[in-house]
Amino acid sequence: MTRRTAPFIGPQGEELSIARRWHIRRWIVGAIALAAVLWFVSIFVFSDRIRWERVGEYLFYEHILNGVVATIWISLAATVLGLVLGVLFAIMKLAKNPVLKWIAEAYIWFFRGTPVLVQLIFWFNLALLLPYITLKIPFTSIGMRWDTNSLISGDTAAILGLGLNLSAYFAETVRAGIMAVDRGQTEAAKAGGMTSSQTMRIIVLPQALKIIIPPTANEFISMLKTTSLIVVVAGNDLMTNASNIYKQNNLVIELLIVCSIWYMFMTAIATYLQSLLEKRFGADRVRAIRGTSIGQRMLDAATGAIRLPVRNGGKGAR
Repeated sequence: MTRRTAPFIGPQGEELSIARRWHIRRWIVGAIALAAVLWFVSIFVFSDRIRWERVGEYLFYEHILNGVVATIWISLAATVLGLVLGVLFAIMKLAKNPVLKWIAEAYIWFFRGTPVLVQLIFWFNLALLLPYITLKIPFTSIGMRWDTNSLISGDTAAILGLGLNLSAYFAETVRAGIMAVDRGQTEAAKAGGMTSSQTMRIIVLPQALKIIIPPTANEFISMLKTTSLIVVVAGNDLMTNASNIYKQNNLVIELLIVCSIWYMFMTAIATYLQSLLEKRFGADRVRAIRGTSIGQRMLDAATGAIRLPVRNGGKGAR
């Protein structure tokens, strides 16, 4: 709630305005900072070494647009893979089984401890370790076999490397969100006859979403820019396609500017979608769930009823 101080009242009962002080040093510092920014920008804008007409020419070039689409697709696929594995290993780390907990801790430690670039190169060169990938039914000769080089392309290696690395960070984010939910609600749900999986799915995870969603969206935004590392494994992303072009025409700076424009555009769109996601899904759903009693939630789960979000102080409908 916003607090307002009482206004100053003059001798005639009129409200007096407060004289604001002129902070000359604040304006001087601001002017110097603005001048420095304009000077830095002018170096690029008015440089005779940058061919801006070529920047406009390649901004919507077919291979560049294909790279933008591939970048978005790889980012989405890696984020989904990371989120699924992150939830799995977060639950394993919170499990009472010491073996599952140890496996989750080792997984998180390994993938957080190795650089993304190393993981990308490893998956791209997996054929050096496993020339063929074979799946067989135990104790039979029935199975399938694939050539690793044909199976692991640059984009596939990118999804695996980025997704597995991201899953380690997602696991800690999901674990923090789960632990933030009041333990008494979990105990009440189990006392009401719900299984551990039902409690996690119906009671805990929906409330943890408010904590999980913001960093998840931030990781996706970061993933959009991290895809530039795919250039080392010859994928089909924006940076790789741009590098293939400037290796032929030597327009290195111009193509890097094109990439920067597209990365900033994708980041701006993702940031806007993040704000919508937080407002609509995170806040509304968590408020609706928190506004419903534990007993009602368990009754809804048992009967299969769906409770709609609460709006304007009204009660949720089913």
